[in-house]
Amino acid sequence: MRRYYPILIVFLFSVTLIITGCYHKKTPSSFRLPDSIQEAQITRRLEAGGDSLSKQKDSTEDDWQGSISGADSLSFRVKHHYSQGFNFVVSSDSLMLIRQQPEETVNRMKTDSFAVHEGKGIVVADIRILPDDKNDSVWVQIATEDYAFGWIHEGRLLKQVTPDDPISQFISTFSNIHLLIFMIIISIIGVGYLARKILKRNAHIVHFNDINSFYPTLLAVVVALSAAFYASIQLFAPETWREFYFHPSLNPFSQPLLLNIFLGLVWAMLIIAIATIDDVRRLLKSGDAILYLSGLSAVCAVNYIIFSVLTLYYIGYILLVVYIYYAFRMYLRRSSETYYCGNCGTRLHRKGRCPHCGAMNE
Repeated sequence: MRRYYPILIVFLFSVTLIITGCYHKKTPSSFRLPDSIQEAQITRRLEAGGDSLSKQKDSTEDDWQGSISGADSLSFRVKHHYSQGFNFVVSSDSLMLIRQQPEETVNRMKTDSFAVHEGKGIVVADIRILPDDKNDSVWVQIATEDYAFGWIHEGRLLKQVTPDDPISQFISTFSNIHLLIFMIIISIIGVGYLARKILKRNAHIVHFNDINSFYPTLLAVVVALSAAFYASIQLFAPETWREFYFHPSLNPFSQPLLLNIFLGLVWAMLIIAIATIDDVRRLLKSGDAILYLSGLSAVCAVNYIIFSVLTLYYIGYILLVVYIYYAFRMYLRRSSETYYCGNCGTRLHRKGRCPHCGAMNE
């Protein structure tokens, strides 16, 4: 049976690779959490945190050529997840901005533009709503590091920038379709090599020939659960995830409930990983420990890729239940093996003939 494990892993990766090709074309779920509920949660969080925008709700400033007034600033912030003064970093090769007013572009008047290159920081200086613009009614004025100002449609802007926060940029990087495919290919090569080496040496590996520790199994399961939960938030509560993307935090108590659970799982992964390394170092020799941790890392990488992608297509939920059952069943089976063969050292459920070498143990 063990010889089929690499084949099963490659098959799951192949299915994942095919599905990943349409990762960003996934149709939103019809069972998603209503946007009104998500926006209400975000509004309560802003007001509870004393956000400066919440203090502007009763402002009576007049609009000027479609600019958002103080009365509408909180509503825009909640729905679009950014506002005036928000910092971005250009992530595309160049970002083209129009020097003239957006009304001139809408009326097809002559305009000129300038480019902001990749890696440059920019800030939102103003926002205007132009209902007459059929392409995109939201225009954003951008201020660059060189104190130059220009306008651009919101839709084009958000495709070419990332929030100026390391967590947001990390999320953007790992959501890139090309990186996902690259990770899958590298993981297939790495898992295949490690599986061959581990099976050839009959070395320890989580789930199959595990050590006497619960932490590796728990870590692999938590990684799978976190990946599935991450994909579930994107699937059923996309606005909640967008809010986290624009305003990330590592505090598991400062976000809406779904994000609090997700951050709790992330912190649990870190804590369990530290406990796992300590246990492996105590139970195995240095060379075996490195090989075991490499195999565990490969299993966790497989879990992340498979469950974060397949959950978007609902397959991941069935697979997650099966995987959790299998992982704990294998651990409980291993933990019940309290005897060792006196000849080959293989774990045994009971005394008697060893199924591996045939030696009799009394």
